[in-house]
Amino acid sequence: MPRYFVEMAYDGTNYHGWQIQPNAASVQAEMNAALLKIFRDPEIYIVGAGRTDTGVHADYFVAHFDIPEAIDDIEHCIFKFNSILPPDIAVYSMQLVDDKLHSRFSALSRTYHYRLTLKKNPMMRAYAFKPIFRLDFDLMNIAAQQLLTRTDFTSFSRLHSNAKTNICNIDHAQWIENQCNIWTFEIKANRFLRNMVRAIVGTLFDVGRRKITVEQFAEIIDRKDRCSAGSSAAACGLSLVDIEYPEGHGFAAMARNK
Repeated sequence: MPRYFVEMAYDGTNYHGWQIQPNAASVQAEMNAALLKIFRDPEIYIVGAGRTDTGVHADYFVAHFDIPEAIDDIEHCIFKFNSILPPDIAVYSMQLVDDKLHSRFSALSRTYHYRLTLKKNPMMRAYAFKPIFRLDFDLMNIAAQQLLTRTDFTSFSRLHSNAKTNICNIDHAQWIENQCNIWTFEIKANRFLRNMVRAIVGTLFDVGRRKITVEQFAEIIDRKDRCSAGSSAAACGLSLVDIEYPEGHGFAAMARNK
C-alpha cells in the first residue's frame, strides 16, 4: 500500500496538541477530517512524528498516511489539503516513500526551540514567553551542558506517564541570542518525554534567577524525581522545528527551511 510522508506546520494555540483527544480540538483530528474529504475513505488516517503538548507549535512537523492507490497529482492534493485545513495548519509537501519508513518510529532526532522575548512584543505574544524576572543566560548555558552527560530524564517527565522508558540521548542544548531581546533555547535529542522540554526550561529559569545552583540542577536530574524540578515553562514559547530521518527510503526534507 503506498505511503506518503507529509511535511507540515501548525500554530498550536487553539489545539490540545497533535494527538487526537476526546472532546478536545487536535491537529491530528483536523488532518484526518481533511483526508476524509479528499479521499472519501474512512480507513485512511494520519500518523504523526510524535505528540506535542497543548498550545505547543510546530514550525516543522512530519506525518504519514497509507492509501490504497498512488496519488496522480500530488501538487493538487496539497492544494486540496490547504484549502480544507484551517488557517493555522499548513501542508508543505507530500512524498511517496518506502512503506517501511515510519514518521514516528523511523525518526533519528527531533529539535525544539523555546523562545523568549525580554521586551514586550505584541507580535510575539503567542510564540514567545515574556519573563517578568531577570535571567543569567551564561549560568543557564553552563547548567544546560549537564543535560549532555545524562540519559535518564525522569525528573523532567510528566508524572504518571505511560512511557516505557525515560532514557533519552540529548546531543545539543544551548541558549542563543538571536537578536536584541530575543533568546532561543535549542535542544536536540533522539526522543523526548511528554512535557520534558518545558520542564527543563522551567528548571533552567530557576538557575538563571539564581534560585538554584548549577550543581543543584545536576542533582535534580540525578534524583529522578519530577517533584524536585521546577515548574513547566509556558507552552506558547515552545515549537518543534526539525525532525531528521535516515537517508534514502524516498524521503527528502524539502520544507525544513520554509
